[in-house]
Amino acid sequence: MHRFFIPRPFKQEMQITGRDAHHIIDVLRMQPGEQIQVVADDGVSFTGEITAADTNTVTVAAREILRESHEPDVRISLFQGLAKGDKMEFIIQKAVEIGVADIFPVAMTHSVVVLEAAKAEKKTERWQKIAEAAAKQSKRDIIPTVHPVVTLVKALEQNETELLLIAYESENKVSLKEALQAHKGAGSIGVIIGPEGGLSSEEVEAATLRGGIAVSLGRRILRTETAGLVAATAILYETDNLGL
Repeated sequence: MHRFFIPRPFKQEMQITGRDAHHIIDVLRMQPGEQIQVVADDGVSFTGEITAADTNTVTVAAREILRESHEPDVRISLFQGLAKGDKMEFIIQKAVEIGVADIFPVAMTHSVVVLEAAKAEKKTERWQKIAEAAAKQSKRDIIPTVHPVVTLVKALEQNETELLLIAYESENKVSLKEALQAHKGAGSIGVIIGPEGGLSSEEVEAATLRGGIAVSLGRRILRTETAGLVAATAILYETDNLGL
């Protein structure tokens, strides 16, 4: 069943407008009487019946409130070093599918990609649309936020987590699993992933000064587009949020 997000508090009857209304009417060609899933911005999700549809608006009547949450108990924030090509789009899409709540694209010392302010803003808008589409597809109860491109220090200032992990290829003593087991009960976890060129020693030091713990993701060196997804999945597994 298709899922849509409405940026308004729950009511028994709600309207879907804009791109989503166009998608329902012109792409999916849905008609009154058909059902969809809807998530209001206060977190209420429900199965709704389409009662009316015109060019710009689809009216939905709530039929059944959905009690089961699709969100993990732990809130994961991904601090991802800017990656080149289409890698950022891939990372954002898959991170949302996995269960990440916040994504911070970070301009790092070794980032090959350098975005000027105007271009960075357009990229962020596109990345947010990708996050929204992935949230709908994977039946998330929220649309994860893709934050504006900033430096690592500024990103960490904007988002404080109970546990901050630094995926650092030079770390060979503390594993991700050990760090998670030593901090059981953390309700929010941040993961820092370097770009293709890796994290600089200055960035590791800056994160460490903010309480970050350098960890290893294993014996093999992972690509930037793989590392964050592996880390997020491992966090969900270790915190009993993967459902396996």
